[in-house]
Amino acid sequence: MTTAAPEAPHLLPTYARFPVEFERGAGTRLWDRNGHEYLDFLCGISVSSVGHCHPKVVAAVREQAGRLMHVSNLFYTEPMRRLADRLAASSLGGGVFFCNSGAEANEAALKLVRKAKPGGEVVVLHNGFHGRTYGALSATPQESKQAPFAPLVPGFRAVPATADAIRAAVTDATAAVVMEVVQGESGVLVIPDDVLVAAREACDAVGAALVFDEVQTGMGRTGTLWGYEQTPVVPDALTTAKALGGGLPIGALVTGPRLATVFEPGDHGSTFAGGPVVAAAALAAFDVLDDPELLARVRELGEHLRARLEELPRVVAVRGRGLMSAVDLADDGGPSAPDVVLRALLEQRLVVNATGPRTIRLLPPLVVTRDEIDEAVDRLRELL
Repeated sequence: MTTAAPEAPHLLPTYARFPVEFERGAGTRLWDRNGHEYLDFLCGISVSSVGHCHPKVVAAVREQAGRLMHVSNLFYTEPMRRLADRLAASSLGGGVFFCNSGAEANEAALKLVRKAKPGGEVVVLHNGFHGRTYGALSATPQESKQAPFAPLVPGFRAVPATADAIRAAVTDATAAVVMEVVQGESGVLVIPDDVLVAAREACDAVGAALVFDEVQTGMGRTGTLWGYEQTPVVPDALTTAKALGGGLPIGALVTGPRLATVFEPGDHGSTFAGGPVVAAAALAAFDVLDDPELLARVRELGEHLRARLEELPRVVAVRGRGLMSAVDLADDGGPSAPDVVLRALLEQRLVVNATGPRTIRLLPPLVVTRDEIDEAVDRLRELL
């Protein structure tokens, strides 16, 4: 099956978009403008974790849009207050700053730790990804992403994801260690517990902050509401976005009590952030995702998905936690991961993505069924 790319001459070419235009979604399914149905195992890069157009989210958006859409952050709204309370109560118990994306949440975190320890250096991990705005990009030590936009923000030190490297890098001059619990954009690389413990101990020893980027791992993706809950470590702050809004754009920086009073009026801001419509959508998504039965199913189905993926030809490694998984293909002269992903879309109508030349990532909605997982693996088998 082939398809012609829709014409969009005025979009800046910042994405290598696939030649498909989607116009409708429901649950784990998408339909393109020609009426073809697809099984979505990417869900907008871990955004539509409640499934596409979940009835609770749609109802919340409709109701709130008919009542109040925007007043700016000069005023309170009920959805904003309720969402801040729920985020803090479900995690670190401190303060919440709302923004519009994961990169913005990480920018806020970087400003927070620098104000808490002025002039301090920020330690980050090799293969980490924290966004494409300047501060977040400076915290993303990937040459291909950074080089075209140099000079970057100074004061970042990148180290391997080992306990010894972190201990050596964190000094009295360190403001924070910023890291993902599972590195999503680099191929679902799970950071070992000993590395997390070393980061916690090193930060405690010098008064630095430990910040977990939970933009992808948060909101149930790994089988607990927050990824750190499956580790022996509690961070001083975390960032979240993606699945938080149930499909609408919202991000947040959540702090523990120690960092909750660092920011003062005028230190940071965002005109649209935490608006009543997106906050209402996020509260509805919370109702779906913060469910012990659903989270238990995420863990169970994640194990089932990875077991099935290990059966596939050409697969040499399978990684993941919860419903955040990746496979590495053999470097055997066969089709690359990007080629397989394109064929999966056009021939099998399965939506996944490649995070490297040999790595395919799968991020299905958390409401996926066991039968749909088997269906997705069977479609991949046809290609591999």
